[in-house]
Amino acid sequence: MILVVGDSLSAEYGIARGQGWVALLEQRLQREGLRGTVVNASVSGDTTSGGKARLPGLLTRHRPAVVVIELGGNDALRGLPMSATRQNLTDMAKAARAAGARVLIAGMQLPPNYGKAYAEEFAASFAQVAKAEGAALVPFLLKNVADGPDADLMFQPDRIHPTAQAHSRILDNVWPVLKPLVVAAGRARG
Repeated sequence: MILVVGDSLSAEYGIARGQGWVALLEQRLQREGLRGTVVNASVSGDTTSGGKARLPGLLTRHRPAVVVIELGGNDALRGLPMSATRQNLTDMAKAARAAGARVLIAGMQLPPNYGKAYAEEFAASFAQVAKAEGAALVPFLLKNVADGPDADLMFQPDRIHPTAQAHSRILDNVWPVLKPLVVAAGRARG
């Protein structure tokens, strides 16, 4: 079982249910003949501290083989301290691993108006945590969405939330990193 703990980018904000990358992930698992279900425990507006608070109950209830952590964007939008974001991501990765799950961290980047130094530190935080905790990393969840030639078409009018069309690209960013974890978890659980 794959548990996705994320924010609005994973919670299908502003699009019809079943069109987000997490729902598409379940379809891809079936197409590829991989066993497993997906639990989307994403909450629009969630921060790393919210995810950290919710994670123990989710781990107990679902006993996932793989945990995808897609949080941090709202921390930056709210100007929360980077050190707290890193610590929360670290604590979540440790908790998931302690529960026997493999961990994938989905990285995020900020628009240039946040300032170069802050944006670089923010983007690097995901890689730092993944490396320190032995987690897999998707460096930028919105690659080819936010930075593609058709970026204007990939976002809802708020310019923050991806359109349904963009979610297949998001899954394409996640899948090459996630698939080996799913396959390994399947072998381990037998």
